[in-house]
Amino acid sequence: HIPKGTRIVEYLGDRISHAEADDRYEAKGQDDGHTFLFVVSSKVVIDAGVGGNEARFINHSCDPNCETVIEGGRVFIEALRDIGPGEELGYEYGLTWESTDDPDELANYACRCGAAKCRGTMLDPVPLDRKRKKRAKRKARAKKPAQVRKQARK
Repeated sequence: HIPKGTRIVEYLGDRISHAEADDRYEAKGQDDGHTFLFVVSSKVVIDAGVGGNEARFINHSCDPNCETVIEGGRVFIEALRDIGPGEELGYEYGLTWESTDDPDELANYACRCGAAKCRGTMLDPVPLDRKRKKRAKRKARAKKPAQVRKQARK
């Protein structure tokens, strides 16, 4: 039994730059989207395929029982809810895609988690460019005084 909020494991591996990660996996075929890369920041990626631990084997889930927490440049897997003995651990990978990505390559990220509401892909359903636009709109709205926002709704 793993109680909700338990820090289960740290995601370990070789700490490299994004450029190094690109170089390492450039030679992989386009039909092979499988890596153990975890983006920690704009400068650091963890490659659990080199010096990694069992955390690299935790699968994606559309109905996760875990989440990732980044603290001090380190990545931890924590329980979102109580997890029973023998229950598979899973977290939302949070993979993003651009609207310009090749649809054939996106097929490499099919999800087979088996959740009742599985969306069929490990990719976030909202393209990154659309997220950026939404975020910019939200920030612009937040900058307006509350009274102006209230009037705009009427």
